[in-house]
Amino acid sequence: MSHKQFPCKQCGALVEFKPGAAALACPYCSFENPIPQSEEEIHELDFRAVVRSLADSEEMVVIDSLQCKECGASWERQEDVTSTECPFCGTPAVIDGGSTKELKPKSLLPFHIGKKDALERFKAWLKSLWFAPNKLKHYARSDQGINGMYVPYWTYDSYVTSWYTGQRGEDRTEWYTDSEGNRKTRTVTDWYSVSGVVWNTFDDVLVLASNSLPRKYTEKLEPWDLENLEPYQDAFLSGFRAENYQIDLENGFEYAKTIMDGTIRSTVCRDIGGDHQRISSLRCQYDNVTFKHILLPLWISAYRFKDKSYRFLVNARTGEVQGERPWSWWKIGSLIAAGVAVVGGIVALVVMNQ
Repeated sequence: MSHKQFPCKQCGALVEFKPGAAALACPYCSFENPIPQSEEEIHELDFRAVVRSLADSEEMVVIDSLQCKECGASWERQEDVTSTECPFCGTPAVIDGGSTKELKPKSLLPFHIGKKDALERFKAWLKSLWFAPNKLKHYARSDQGINGMYVPYWTYDSYVTSWYTGQRGEDRTEWYTDSEGNRKTRTVTDWYSVSGVVWNTFDDVLVLASNSLPRKYTEKLEPWDLENLEPYQDAFLSGFRAENYQIDLENGFEYAKTIMDGTIRSTVCRDIGGDHQRISSLRCQYDNVTFKHILLPLWISAYRFKDKSYRFLVNARTGEVQGERPWSWWKIGSLIAAGVAVVGGIVALVVMNQ
């Protein structure tokens, strides 16, 4: 899936997608080249049908990629580029990833937050960190790079039938006499065996198809406005890079099951009723499973500090920010020492006054 290059209709120079606008902007003459509105509809694909025919599926495409030796990230090679710094961990050790055959994305959310805005949010975030090393503060004042990346996701829909067994706990109040002969009340729970079946419908269960980014931070970037997905067009990727998925379609669905599990168990507990619920066994059947392979836009700054990688992420649709940070243990230790000294001084004054 090599991305096309687009010449400016006014001066002929290569243009790039302009975040927040359905246009390709020329960096030389500033002319905006509109992206034609796609008439293609975004369809959910049948999960099991595609899995059965993956090797020969017309949904597959050959991708030439670069790969990071450090974190394992893989992304599509840009023309005339053989080596670059990894946008996910900042490591310069990037190698030829070769060619792979993957499911092509069918839709995406275009960038809405621009690079300048994302960089300002990154610098403000760095400056706001308490107990950060001084060198990191200097980093915030420097013109460090931030990369626009399309990150792969799966979405899954499913109708789930769940059979369960368990226990329903019902509270009642009873009187008793304590060891001193006093009459008191206490709550006692009576447990009853139960079984049943519940149904859940899931739409667009979102699964990150990458191992290159910390999942606990990417999940905090949600929600995404998936109702605004656009049919995939190369023009949206002009000036940006796209990561290849590392979690395939089948393993992505296994992860989606873990996300669905919480909702299923809540439904079971409501069905059990009573004051308390215990689930002894749970068997689920997943029907009408469909999926989409989509690309979501992130601004990523990967910086290395004392030989360790830290990532800063911006949701390029909403501006939500998340990131990893180092700590200055010297500053923390100094604050603790100062606090101990202050407490010690107060104690000494009290003793002297007495």
